[in-house]
Amino acid sequence: MRRVCLTLPTDRACAATLRAVAEEAAYGARHFGVEVHLLVLDSSGPAALAAHREAVAALPPEPGVVVHHFDEDEQRDFLRRAVARSGVAAPDRVLDLMLPSGVSYGACTNRAFLIAESLGCASVHRRDSDSRYQYLDGKPVFPIHHELTALGRRAADVAGAVSRSRLDPALADRPVAMVGGSFVGEMSVDVAEIRALDPLVYDDLVGLTVPAGYPEVWRRNLVDEAFRGAGTAAFTGDLTTLTTVSPTRVDMCNVAFARGVYGRVPLPPATDTIGSDYFLLHLVHGARLPGVLHNRHIVNFHTPERRSDAGFLAYQLRLTKFLLAVPYLRAVYAGAAAAGDGLLDGDGLLRASGVAALVRGGTGIDPVENGERFDVVERSYRKLGGRYAAAADVLAARRERLLDEARRDMADFALLLDAWAPLVRAGEEGPPSPKGSTA
Repeated sequence: MRRVCLTLPTDRACAATLRAVAEEAAYGARHFGVEVHLLVLDSSGPAALAAHREAVAALPPEPGVVVHHFDEDEQRDFLRRAVARSGVAAPDRVLDLMLPSGVSYGACTNRAFLIAESLGCASVHRRDSDSRYQYLDGKPVFPIHHELTALGRRAADVAGAVSRSRLDPALADRPVAMVGGSFVGEMSVDVAEIRALDPLVYDDLVGLTVPAGYPEVWRRNLVDEAFRGAGTAAFTGDLTTLTTVSPTRVDMCNVAFARGVYGRVPLPPATDTIGSDYFLLHLVHGARLPGVLHNRHIVNFHTPERRSDAGFLAYQLRLTKFLLAVPYLRAVYAGAAAAGDGLLDGDGLLRASGVAALVRGGTGIDPVENGERFDVVERSYRKLGGRYAAAADVLAARRERLLDEARRDMADFALLLDAWAPLVRAGEEGPPSPKGSTA
């Protein structure tokens, strides 16, 4: 029986989301005859962790669904064994990149990838704890429907199961590598307050995500559309497109990858950097791997924690680190687009060595550029005043460290890329400890 992994990484209380994702797992098993491994990777504090354990224990048994709930200690135990078996160089550093002390959106998903490999899964389907499903006629609209319909199948065989095809016919024999949708509701990056306070400052900050030299009309459209997903329109019916999916149309709360993607290439493990987990969306697009774009968008919402003083400051740090990472990532994305099919081996699979070469090449950008980007962030925050001005003081005190971290994060990513294949093989040798699992 085909096994798939539906994963929910979390570091916050989300018992309601956990129960909803369990319903999606049951839907997938029931309608597609697959074995769904619901994998909850929990970095929450003691109270939320206890509540999640209660929620998992209370889930009704579902045929074809296996639930795994791992706290950080259990994850670390599995990783230690996998790293030791892998024989990689710098094992302590690799372990730290897989489970860092700080928040890492890429690292938590990399752990899901590795555990999915150990469980023999053919695909990983990711959801987020600060999201929920849309409803139609009183029933939740589950993205896993389109994911399981298309993932891993030859693109030509999927063409009859989608609403439309915009795929280059030359790619018809390649398997579908990714299926994704976007979100509706609140912006994926919490910058709506900045836009309300000062639209010009908003333009300056968000404009840092747009490549230099774009015509003004294109730049304006990209700034206007940034972080808004699919807007606010409610779901009324399915629309699916077979294509090479634009990374701007997919959110990481609503995506699934075939094993041929994540089994070859991990995500950047950068800490305290929003957007670092979107790397594979760009890579799949650059390598011209087929995908399916759907409109079963997930509802995004912002948790109260990020409105607190501590949460606010932490978020501004993560946003700043993202803006400093953009030039490095953009260099890799441009290289991937230029390489195209050259990123694939003879079997049509991603070559990690080729990706690592692009990442290493991307570390050589002019450091003056990032210094100027930092100046834009600091100046913008001071213009906004209040809590933003206070955040500017904290950021300014960390200026050199943050600039250095942006460069070192890419070097760390290259190291993990080199280690990924032996890690994956080592993970295949044994699944995690069953003490956090239920069937």
